Parts: sequence; C-alpha cells; structure tokens
Amino acid sequence: MSWRAVAPGRVNLIGEHTDYNGLPVLPIAIDRAIRIDFRVVGEATVRLDSPMARFAPFAFQLRRPLEAADQGDWSNYVRAAARGLLEHGVELRCGIEGTVTGDVPIAAGLASSSALVVASALALLKANGVVETISRIELAELMARAERFVGLRGGGMDQAACLHGIAGHALRIEFEPLRVTPVAVPRRWRWVVASSLVHAEKSAGARELYNARARQCREALEGVAGVASVGAGAGRRAEGVPDDRREERAARGVAATKRLSYRDLVAEPDLDGVLRRAGRFLAPGLLRRLRHVVMEGRRVALAEEAVRNGDMGRFGKLMVRSHQSLRDDYEVSTTELDEMVEVALDAGAAGARLTGAGFGGCVVALCEERAAAPVMDALAGRFYAPRLGGPPGRDVMFTARASGGGRVG
Repeated sequence: MSWRAVAPGRVNLIGEHTDYNGLPVLPIAIDRAIRIDFRVVGEATVRLDSPMARFAPFAFQLRRPLEAADQGDWSNYVRAAARGLLEHGVELRCGIEGTVTGDVPIAAGLASSSALVVASALALLKANGVVETISRIELAELMARAERFVGLRGGGMDQAACLHGIAGHALRIEFEPLRVTPVAVPRRWRWVVASSLVHAEKSAGARELYNARARQCREALEGVAGVASVGAGAGRRAEGVPDDRREERAARGVAATKRLSYRDLVAEPDLDGVLRRAGRFLAPGLLRRLRHVVMEGRRVALAEEAVRNGDMGRFGKLMVRSHQSLRDDYEVSTTELDEMVEVALDAGAAGARLTGAGFGGCVVALCEERAAAPVMDALAGRFYAPRLGGPPGRDVMFTARASGGGRVG
C-alpha cells in the first residue's frame, strides 16, 4: 500500500528575522507543496529519490546516532526529521521508500527545505503508526529544533506554518511558547510572488550570512541589556556622576539581575528613547540589527490589525517599511529585490517586500484583485524580459493563496 505525505511551502507576509528572536511573525502556508509518495518497509531504512536530476537517490539507516551527509546534500533535511524523532524517543522500527516531488521553488525563500523536513516527519510517523501521538504544536517545535541539524540557526516560523496552514487565513505565530492564531485574509487581497533569480541556498552560501545575523542579534541584546530600565528610572541622579557613566553603571546592574528579551524592548513605551540610548553602548552595525528586530516586531502587530480591519493601504505601507528596514538596517536585501519592489509599487501594488531570509529569493506584493495582472505584467516586462529574454515560468512568478497545512494519507 502506498501513501503520500504533503507539506506546503510558506510566504511570510511580514515579520522577517523575528522568529529566532522570540517575536511573532505573520505568514501564510501556500498552495504549493513538497510531496513524498512512499510505501512502508519492514526494515528501519529510508530510501528516497527524485525526478529532478540535481537530487541524487539516497539511503540511510534509522538508528542513533544518525550522522549527517556532506554539507548541501538534500538528504540532510530528511535525516534531520528522522534524527529529531529518534532523539524525541519515537521508535522508528519501520522505514519508507519512495519519491519526492513538489512545486515549491527551491532556494527561493519559500520554505521548501522546511516543507521537506515536515513531510519526512509525517511520512515516518505514518509508517510507524504514531501520527496521532504527537500534537501539531509539539511536532512543529520538534522539527524546528531538528532542522538545525543542517547547520542553520533558524527560528520556528517555517515548520509551524507548514503544519498549521488554513485556507484563506494568515497565521500569527508566537514563540516561547509556540502559539498559532488564524487571521482571515480579505477575499479580494492577492499575493504576487516573484523570484529575483538569485538563489538563497541556506544549506550552503547563505547559511553563514543568516547565522551571522542571528549571532549579531544576540550580541546586540546583550550589549543593550538594562538600557530600557535605565530609561524608566532615569529620574534619580547619582550626585557627582556624569549622565553617561551613571547610565553605564545602571545598565550593568540591571543586566546582572534581569535577562532582557526582544519582547521586553518591543513593549517599551519609549522605544525611540531606548534606541537612542542604545547607540551609546552598541557598535553601529549592532544598533541597526537591534532597530530592525524591535521595529519589525511592532509592525507585525500593526499588520495583523490591518488584516482584521481589511485595511489594504495600511498593510501595504507596513510591508514597504519592512523592506526598507531589511535593506538598510538588516542588510539582507539585494539590488534585484530592491528593483522588483519598486517595479511592483509603480505598477499599482499596495505593498511589496522581500520574503524569507533575503540574500536573494523572492518578493511578495499585495494587490487588489484587479491589480494583480498589471503588477505581474510590469515585472515580466521590466525585470524578467531583460534577464530571461522572455516571460517568466510558473516557478518564477505566480499568485499564492493561503492553503491548508501538512497532511498524510
């Protein structure tokens, strides 16, 4: 008997590089997916192939310790799922053999790798008759940790979106603890997704850039610890101590007693003041990283409110601000992504931004129903024609719809 495990890709609407900093995101699961058609085998072995020439067949044993293949090998995503389940205590006595297909563009910032991890986990759980023993929330958290096996220090947005997608809904995903709240998207809103033609291989070259940003965020938070509290209690002056020295002492004292989080900073009433004071403690690069994360955290809340109110104009402006911040403060955009955003906005999109980690990948543009075709025509003529010599294929530019989550059957 054969089975099929399906996990969708995702488009992040807003909230970029916030998940691994403990702040919410607002993605959709999309109507494109990774699929594993498989049959159960009695031995604890995984054997998978793909019709795509770039993905060679592989096999490995389901036993601990489960070693990684070479860096960049696509089997590492399946190995990550198996390793996560094994380390969680799931007995994988039966294996799978089959074929992986799908229509989520690869290395485009649309979570194709996480979709493969989730689909692999669902297939292995089904093969061993234990699909119902792990909740979707638990599985999302487990697969987020498991995917770090490939060396990427990511958050948990992709896995949660893959598992919790709901047709017609965006997802507010919160962390620590993981929570997923559906947010209905107005029916006339359209999401145009377009590739920059620059691959963002997070299992290869982009991985170190991504991990460096995560490290810089931790360093920025450590460096600014106490500044928020200093702002709240700056009324008491220490006689004979200059302002800058007093704030530095206070910062060290608070840092020793309370671990500051990005959630704390986003909730600060005087966030502008906190950022000004942070400039005294942080190198300029770290200050830019900090500013992006906290302002993006606030944009997510405002964007969710705009979706609920059907306010396309407001949501679009927040997308533009998000892209500008990703370009200038987080420095993950590219000239191609910037050009595509401008073309989409000129053609009538309400908003546009890069989606995914950046360093290449895709943009997402928000359009009214009647504006989607003109936006796509403008991108085809002004961006793709000079580069491709013709119109883009269906894996290069398409409209995405919010879809359901991963399943097996």
